[in-house]
Amino acid sequence: MMQNLPSPAQPLKIGTRGSPLALWQAHEVRRCLMAAFDLPETAFEICVIKVMGDQILDKALKDIGGKGLFTREIEEALLDGGIDIAVHSMKDMPTVQPGGLILDCYLPREDVRDAFVSPHVARLADLPQGAVVGSSSLRRRAQLRLKRPDLQLVEFRGNVQTRMKKLNDGVAVATFLAMAGLNRLGMAHMARSAIETEDMLPAVAQGAIGVERRLGDTNTASLLAAIHDIPTGHRLAAERAMLARLDGSCETPIAGLATLEGDTLHLRGEILRPDGSESITGQRTGPVADAAALGTALADELLGKAPDGFFSWR
Repeated sequence: MMQNLPSPAQPLKIGTRGSPLALWQAHEVRRCLMAAFDLPETAFEICVIKVMGDQILDKALKDIGGKGLFTREIEEALLDGGIDIAVHSMKDMPTVQPGGLILDCYLPREDVRDAFVSPHVARLADLPQGAVVGSSSLRRRAQLRLKRPDLQLVEFRGNVQTRMKKLNDGVAVATFLAMAGLNRLGMAHMARSAIETEDMLPAVAQGAIGVERRLGDTNTASLLAAIHDIPTGHRLAAERAMLARLDGSCETPIAGLATLEGDTLHLRGEILRPDGSESITGQRTGPVADAAALGTALADELLGKAPDGFFSWR
């Protein structure tokens, strides 16, 4: 049973990155908690924390430390008690949390698809031969090389606004963003088209917002339980179990998506060679209660299909 609600005198401190999308997500968590407990905005404090991943924009993530670059400083603040909860884009989250922290609250998932963004080209299929395309995602780059080996790929990092400026400056003809982020920022019009998941399987947990807390903080656990979206939790349990078994990181081109029909979960997965020369896919269907086991089983199936040397980063 929850004992204490946040108040203006003792606000719940919400940790987040400082990008417009990260702030939107933190505000959405605040809005959900305000609605669930009839609390004023002043019962919460948004705490912006600078993370290494937002400060080094001229290098690929795999060259500077991977997914933890977007979470490390925030999780340190959570462990130190400087904040009470941390709000994350789940596709950025490592599959293992630091000791003492837990991720068990997810908001309802948004559109999982990738957005094709270009000032002049309508669809991925319409890109001219040899076009320069910007992407920082190893997964997207491998999928693009598989479909269109003629394209020239350049590194493209930064928030939505930064990437749009690069497009307008002619650094690339097109780039890719998550539809979820564009929708949340009211920028869906920036997408020339959404890429169906049959054509480009998204990143694991794309479109999902997660809230991390201290493991022993039962009061906060009671708060977050009121806004947790159970279907999203089941879907992410399968996807992240698959990712964990595959040892997914920013050096690993992996895609995955779980969908629900009633109490049945369907999971698709894909692993790719980093150079896009080969893709291995698989799928599993089973009861939602077995979500994590389905993810692990699919990962084992994909690993079993992979020839020697497939994972060239190992």
